[in-house]
Amino acid sequence: MKKIGFLSFGHWTPSPHSAVRTGSDALLQSIDLAVAAEELGADGAYFRVHHFANQLGAPFPLLSAIGAKTSRIEIGTGVIDMRYVNPQAFVEDAGAADLISGGRLQLGISRGSPEQVIDGWRYFGMEPAEGETEADMARRHTLKTLELLEGTGFAQPNPRPMFPNPPGLLRLEPHSEGLRDRMWWGAASDATARWSAELGMNLMSSTLKTDESGEPLHVQQAKQIRVFREAWAQAGHTHEPRVSVSRSIFALVNDTDRAYFGINRENSDQVGVIDNTRSVFGRSYAAEPDRLVEELAQDEAIAEADTLLLTVPNQLGVEYNAHVIESILTHVAPELGWR
Repeated sequence: MKKIGFLSFGHWTPSPHSAVRTGSDALLQSIDLAVAAEELGADGAYFRVHHFANQLGAPFPLLSAIGAKTSRIEIGTGVIDMRYVNPQAFVEDAGAADLISGGRLQLGISRGSPEQVIDGWRYFGMEPAEGETEADMARRHTLKTLELLEGTGFAQPNPRPMFPNPPGLLRLEPHSEGLRDRMWWGAASDATARWSAELGMNLMSSTLKTDESGEPLHVQQAKQIRVFREAWAQAGHTHEPRVSVSRSIFALVNDTDRAYFGINRENSDQVGVIDNTRSVFGRSYAAEPDRLVEELAQDEAIAEADTLLLTVPNQLGVEYNAHVIESILTHVAPELGWR
C-alpha cells in the first residue's frame, strides 16, 4: 500500500444532530479537512460529486480552493458523472484547478450512478445521440475530454484576433501538462476496467461492484485489478497505472469511536440491485487497531491496489473526521506496509 487518502461524500442536512447543516458548511469543512489531512500526513483528499442532492455538486471551485490552501496532498474526485459534462468546459476548469494546485489533481470520472431526478443530465443540456444510451453518451463525453486534455490545437484562429495568437491551431487554455495521465475511471465491472486500461486511465474501484462471480467484494475487486493491469500492459502504455479501492474503516481507540461504530457493524458484504444489475456492497471495518490489522490483511483488493481511500462520515465534523484519519494512519496503516 503506497498511498492513503480520504473520500468524502460531502453530505449536509439541517438536522440539529449534523455538524454540516448547509452547503456552505460542507464546502468550507471539506477545505478544512483536506488541510488537516495534509498536516496529519495523509496522501489524498477526494470528494464525491452528485447533482440535485445535498452533496458536493460543483467540484472545481472546491478543488481549486483546496489546491490554494495545501501544498502536498493529492486532490481528487470519486467520481464525476460524465453524462452531465460538457467536455470543453470540463477541460478548462480542470486545467485551471490543476495549475492552482501545482499539478496535484487526480480526477475520477465515470458513466454515473442512480441520481436524485429522472434523466438529470437533460437539465444540463445533454442528450444522447440517435441510437445512444446515456452510458454511451457518458463514454463519448469521456473520449472527447481525454482528447482535449492532450493539449493538441484544433480550433481555427481568427485572422484578426483581439490578442495575438501563437502559430497554428489553438487549444483550450489554460492547459495543464500531465493532467491527462491523472485521469481515473470508476469501474464497476471487469469489462469497464479493461476499457479504462486501454484508454490509459487509472482505475478507481469503490465499495461496490457488479457481482460477476458471487464471491466476496474484495476477491472480485482483486480479480478486476488484475484484469486492468493485464489490459494496461497489452495496450503498451509507457507509464505505470494507479489503482485505488475505497473502504469504510474505523479504528476504535476511544469511547466516542465505540459509541459511533462499535455496535451493529456489518461483518459481511451485502448484495443489492443498481440499475437492474446485481451488485455486491463491501462490508465496513470497525474494530480495535490490532484486530483491524488482521482483518485488513485478508482484504485481497487492498493488497492489490496502490491507493486506499477511507470513506469518512463528514457530517460528524472536521475534528472527529481528522481523528478518524489520524487513528488509521497512526495505529493501522504502518502495520500494513504504509510508509
